[in-house]
Amino acid sequence: MLEIKRPTTWVALTGFMGSGKSRIGRELARELLLHFIDLDRFIERESGISIPDIFRHLGEDAFRRLEAEAVAELTGKNFLVLSLGGGTFMNTENRERLLARGPVVALWASPETILERVSRRPGQRPLIADADPLEKIQRLMAEREHIYRQANVHVSTDGRKVSDVVEEIVEELWNYADAGD
Repeated sequence: MLEIKRPTTWVALTGFMGSGKSRIGRELARELLLHFIDLDRFIERESGISIPDIFRHLGEDAFRRLEAEAVAELTGKNFLVLSLGGGTFMNTENRERLLARGPVVALWASPETILERVSRRPGQRPLIADADPLEKIQRLMAEREHIYRQANVHVSTDGRKVSDVVEEIVEELWNYADAGD
């Protein structure tokens, strides 16, 4: 049997919405020869309803319950890069489960970069539907920063090519794996 040399067979990506988790996650999975799952898309497939519609019709609490169920299921899988929703890591139970499964990579971007990125898909980001979205992004990022800092690896995506970010993540995952030996 051919053995593939890689730093890990399971990794989760966390960070604020628009930090690049889905795009980076797809490429990271390709680089590591792992499956890729975007948690929000997984929830939509399993529930049969879009994330904005879950928020609109069922509320954020219902979404967070679905999210926790999905995290519990997916942390039991192998050979996976899991792209989390921006708020997934905020839940203590999710965070503990993910860190125990580990490693978790936090992606970072400036509030201005995030606003520019999420503005490309209006109506898809219910948490920043606000009169002053930049201020709301800044406030939410400040509230969440200490939680994201609990991730095992931290990488900036600001002004960088996807391939460069993926290369840095792989290098950091090797460092993380070597430190655990």
